[in-house]
Amino acid sequence: MSENLAQTLGTVDLNGIFSGVIMPVVSDTVTLKSGTDYKIGSVVGIETATGKATLVDSTQTDGTQTPHGILAGNYDATTGDVTAIVHLTGEFRSEKMIFGGSDTAENHKKELRKLGIFLK
Repeated sequence: MSENLAQTLGTVDLNGIFSGVIMPVVSDTVTLKSGTDYKIGSVVGIETATGKATLVDSTQTDGTQTPHGILAGNYDATTGDVTAIVHLTGEFRSEKMIFGGSDTAENHKKELRKLGIFLK
C-alpha cells in the first residue's frame, strides 16, 4: 500500500485503515453519543431515538445494529457529545475496524458493502 495513500484520499489516515483507492471516499459528520472514547476505524450506527452515532452492535434494536459509517479519527466523547467525521464510502482494512459488543467485520461486511464500504 502506498505511503501517500492518505494524501491521495484527502484525509489523515492515522491508523492505516484504508486498503485501496479504487472506491472514492465520501465523508460527512455525525454527532457521537457521549460516554465513549471513540477510536479511528470505529464502525458506528445511528440511534433512532436521538439521531446520535455510537458503536455498531448487532445485538441492539435501537438503530445502532445497522452500520452507518467509519470514524475518520479519534474522538473523546466520554464527557459529552462530539461532532465527528465519518467515512460513508471507501475501501478499508477489516482488521483495523472496531465494533461494539462482540461484533466482528464478518457480522457487518455484507451490510457495509451495500453502503459502498468495502472491507478487505
